[in-house]
Amino acid sequence: MSSPAIVRHEDDAPRERSTCGWRHLLLSRQDENLAAWAHVVDIDGAKEHFHRRGTELYYVLEGQGSVRLDGVDHPVRQGSIVHIPPGVVHGAKGRMRVLVIGVPDIADDDLFFPGED
Repeated sequence: MSSPAIVRHEDDAPRERSTCGWRHLLLSRQDENLAAWAHVVDIDGAKEHFHRRGTELYYVLEGQGSVRLDGVDHPVRQGSIVHIPPGVVHGAKGRMRVLVIGVPDIADDDLFFPGED
């Protein structure tokens, strides 16, 4: 049996604090059998972190700033996309609204911080 199709508006999505800022859980752990998750994140004090299994895609919807990838800052602005493979330490600075896609659905146990074992 296939998973049901989902249509959800940002205003109806659960909202929570995350490592990167406030996020709207457009498609996330409240849904079953997802191939990926999708969050809209208002970047606010993003703490550098990495994932061992998950890949993330950041698409900047509004604003500008920088995304740090393995210690190198990359300027981004509205319309920029960033591909973050597993193992890349990343974080973001600036005032941005970003669509973040996690593939596969990144689990809570796949969030790590540099220097923590």
